[in-house]
Amino acid sequence: MSNEARHALVTGSSSGIGAACAQRLLNEGWQVSGLDVQAPTLAHANFHSVAVDLLDAAALQRTLDGLAGVSALVHAAGILRTGRLGELDPEDGEAMWRLHVDAATRLAQRLLPAMAAAGQGRVVLIGSRVARGIAGRSQYAASKAALVALARSWAAEVVRQGVTVNVVSPAATNTAMLGDPARQGTPPKLPPLGRLIQADEVAAAVGFLLSPQAAAITGQELLLCGGASLEGA
Repeated sequence: MSNEARHALVTGSSSGIGAACAQRLLNEGWQVSGLDVQAPTLAHANFHSVAVDLLDAAALQRTLDGLAGVSALVHAAGILRTGRLGELDPEDGEAMWRLHVDAATRLAQRLLPAMAAAGQGRVVLIGSRVARGIAGRSQYAASKAALVALARSWAAEVVRQGVTVNVVSPAATNTAMLGDPARQGTPPKLPPLGRLIQADEVAAAVGFLLSPQAAAITGQELLLCGGASLEGA
């Protein structure tokens, strides 16, 4: 991907993995447009912040109408709500689905055809190791698992036009989400590595998948699991 075409759109850019990804790309010389309902936390000449609620389809559409030349998308915005069978809240499940899946679909629907027409583009969706299934997080797991199916399907549609679509799925990551009161009662489980995944580590993986060297990688899910997916670990 040529340097002059490097304009990335990053959702959830005000905190956590989204902020780390935006900072990483800025350090690498990208122009970055950050979408977040929260106030921006980054200050950089090449960073443009847009306040938008990704659950508001009309507002998101208006925002995308005002952006041009986006050559990479990183969908990092996310929320976590927990609950076991008998305690599941349908509204929580709907909110996670709308943010993780529906917003990703609206973004891709608008941006990927333009990338394909330009003959280049990169998409990385932030998934989760939890997508394999874990007690107490079924609704969250379902929404993150859906991202893998979307990525593989979209990748198959645009691979011949030079566009890649991948998922980066970390285990428990050291972000503010870990302290969210909504997840009380389901503390994060340390992977065999013995520590939490760091947001900068996720951002490094995202940065690689957006690089020219990753042009042959598409439709894949990269697990940053710290050994959690290894049998016997």
